[in-house]
Amino acid sequence: MELSLPLWKVVESVGISPSEYLVRELRRRRTAAGLTQTQLGEKAFCSDSQVSAIETGAKSPTPSYLKSVDQALNTGGYFLTLWDELVKGEAAPVWLREWIEIEREATAFRWYEHAFVPGLLQTEGYARATFRASRVPTEDLDQRVATRLDRQAVLNREPAPRLFVVLDKVVLRRPCGGPDVMREQLVHLIDQAERPHIELQVVPVSTGMYSGLAGAFILADLPGGNRAGYVDNQLSAQVAEQPEVIASLGLAWDAVRSEALPTGMSLDMLKEAAKTWT
Repeated sequence: MELSLPLWKVVESVGISPSEYLVRELRRRRTAAGLTQTQLGEKAFCSDSQVSAIETGAKSPTPSYLKSVDQALNTGGYFLTLWDELVKGEAAPVWLREWIEIEREATAFRWYEHAFVPGLLQTEGYARATFRASRVPTEDLDQRVATRLDRQAVLNREPAPRLFVVLDKVVLRRPCGGPDVMREQLVHLIDQAERPHIELQVVPVSTGMYSGLAGAFILADLPGGNRAGYVDNQLSAQVAEQPEVIASLGLAWDAVRSEALPTGMSLDMLKEAAKTWT
């Protein structure tokens, strides 16, 4: 589709979000040029895995990437124009927007983390430090932090969803943003764990190796008895609703929860950990 209309009119006419339109156009223009993802990566000086992640919505394109693609495809700045006029500020990748919709409908979450505090329980300082550690561009940082904090509103709605969290104790000890940020984060976790609809358990270090160290995941209960799952790793993130995947995540949840301390002992561990960040 050529842009004979204003950009916002084009997106409105096809009924998709600006980010989805940009991703669609990246795929379409590459295919029209007769290039594979590997060939485009060579021309744009990036890996084919990066091209794939962006074209599937697993990773958000950056202005520098779009500039390189514009040059590789000789589009005259087409993709940077899309970014500036439509997508800037809407930094969430496609899969995350899908999960945000699930969060808004869910009646309960079962959330396991072995590396970070869950996003729904992060303070602003902790969220900012995690995004910096993952090398989010400076120009996108404030928007990404604001989006994460906005998502936490789901825990305050009526009726509030139940939130069951299992954390590896290493999460409480790994520095993230400095002592002040960690102390604030752990105090916030304690406050949240004392709310009636939130249960937080900790897997102690004495457990040693256990199955949860294979990766974090979330199970969400939806109205009508359906479930959705979320898993991620270094290369991609995935929202899943296939019965076999949900069943596997259910077993994984049972396994990690069986390794965790009871909620009372876990709360005591949180309080002790908070005292160490002084």
